[in-house]
Amino acid sequence: MKTPAEKQDRTSGRTISLDIGTKTIGVAVSDELGITANGVCTISRENEKKDLAQLRDIIERYSPCEILVGLPYNQDGSLGNRAKGIRKFSERIRDFLGLPVVYWDESFSTKTAEQTLIEAGMGRKKRKTVIDKMAATVILEEYLLSRS
Repeated sequence: MKTPAEKQDRTSGRTISLDIGTKTIGVAVSDELGITANGVCTISRENEKKDLAQLRDIIERYSPCEILVGLPYNQDGSLGNRAKGIRKFSERIRDFLGLPVVYWDESFSTKTAEQTLIEAGMGRKKRKTVIDKMAATVILEEYLLSRS
């Protein structure tokens, strides 16, 4: 059986960005040139099987060439338990979807996203529904800027 990555034409230069939390996964995608980042959705986590199926559907829709995963590093640069759990789940994503996974320091991405939403005048209730998608977008923007 082919993975979603093997079923598709991999000519796209898109990157999918994930902000993986215990309750949700924020998702963002770049354009094909790898210049802009756009929020896609927030996945409500249920169980690994359903989470992977939802990610597969997104991969099939956007045909990215890689998956960017935000990792929360400790102040000293080490990985804590939360980051280790994210790495383990990311390895399952990589194996299931057949795409390379790139890790990126997500430190302050949620704070940056929240500040941006506050400055845009978004209320607390609405911010809560889009914060993870926005954090994935911030992670992707920083990654894309580092490559230019």
